[in-house]
Amino acid sequence: MTAIRSNWTKEEIKAIYDKPFMELIYEAATVHRANHNPNEVQVSSLISIKTGGCSEDCGYCPQAARYHTGIEKNDLMTVDTVKQMALNAKEGGASRVCLGAAWRNVTNNEDFDNVLDMVKEVNDMNMEVCCTLGMLSQDQARRLKEAGLYAYNHNLDSSEDFYKEIISTRGYDDRLRTIEHAQNEGIHVCSGGIIGMGETDDDRIGMLYTLSNLNPHPGSVPINGLVPVPGTPLEEQNPVSIFEMVRMIATARIVMPKAQVRLSAGRTHMTKEGQALCFFAGANSIFAGDKLLTTPNPEYNEDMEMFKLLGINPKEAFVDGEKPKTKETYKEVRENDNEKWSRPAHIIERNVEATEKGKAARRALKEEATK
Repeated sequence: MTAIRSNWTKEEIKAIYDKPFMELIYEAATVHRANHNPNEVQVSSLISIKTGGCSEDCGYCPQAARYHTGIEKNDLMTVDTVKQMALNAKEGGASRVCLGAAWRNVTNNEDFDNVLDMVKEVNDMNMEVCCTLGMLSQDQARRLKEAGLYAYNHNLDSSEDFYKEIISTRGYDDRLRTIEHAQNEGIHVCSGGIIGMGETDDDRIGMLYTLSNLNPHPGSVPINGLVPVPGTPLEEQNPVSIFEMVRMIATARIVMPKAQVRLSAGRTHMTKEGQALCFFAGANSIFAGDKLLTTPNPEYNEDMEMFKLLGINPKEAFVDGEKPKTKETYKEVRENDNEKWSRPAHIIERNVEATEKGKAARRALKEEATK
C-alpha cells in the first residue's frame, strides 16, 4: 500500500478516488503515517516578486494582462526587499520561501540575474528556496540549482484534456518539459493543480495520473481550490466543498506516498475543522501569510494557533533533502535560451469574452481620467 510506483493507471486511481469517504480517508491516513510524521506540517511562504502583466490567458489568473481584475502591478522587487520578507516569513514559522514572478517563461536578462541573487541570499538564510517563474530551459534550471534553488514550482493545473479549456497560450507538453529540466538538475519539483474550475472527476483523476507517473514523483503536490476573482473568465465558479478537497488530498496521498501534499489556495474558505480533516487525510504542507500571489490567505498567527490546537509542529528545513551548495558558476550563461515554447492559440470563448471586458474597462478608466 505504501510502495512508490510510477506506473499507476487511470482505472486504479479512479478506484481509489471513488471509495466510500470514510474508507478513503482511513486508507490515506494509514499511508500518511507510514511515510510521514502525522504531527508535522511544512510551512511555506509565497512572495510575489513581480506581480501582474503576464501575457498568458489562464482562465483562473488575475495576473493576466488581458483581464481587468484591479490587482496592483509591480516591477521586480529588489534583492534586499526579498531578503527582509524572507526573514519575516522565517520568524513567522516558515521553512520554505517560494518566489513567484508573473512571467510566461524565463529570459536571460538582468531580472533573471537578480532572481538568482535572491535565491542565493535566501538559501544562505538556511531556508528552502522555491521559485515559480514560468517555463525555463535546461541551462536556466542549471543556473537556478547552482544559485541554491531547492525546488521549482510548475503546476499542471488540470488534466491534459481539460487544460485546453482554461489556457490557449501554452501547451501541456511545455509544462512537462520544464518539470523534466528541473528534475535533470536535481531540483525538487513542486507540481499540482487547481480544482473547482468546472472540470469533471475524471479530469481530477487525469491530473493525478500524470503527476503520479512522473519518475520521481514531485516532492510537493499543491492542491488548490479555485478562488474566483472578478474580471477573470472563471469569476462565477462556486468554491469546492471541503469533501471534494479532502477526497483529492487523500487520493494524492495514496498514489504519491512520499510527496508533501500541500493545502494551497482556498484555505480561507475552510474552517479549522475542515483543515484538520485535510491533515488527517494526508496534507502535510501549507502556504502561510496574508496572500498567495494576489488572493487572500490565512496569516501566520492564525496558522500557529491552529497548529497549537491540533498538536502540530512546523517542519524544519532540509529534512527531505540536502541544502544546495551555491556555486559561483550560476552567473554564467553556457547555452543561449533557444527553447521553443508552443502557442496553441485555440479559441476559448469565455477567455475571449473576459479579454473584451478587460479592454472595455481599461478604455472606460482612460476616458474617465481625461475628463
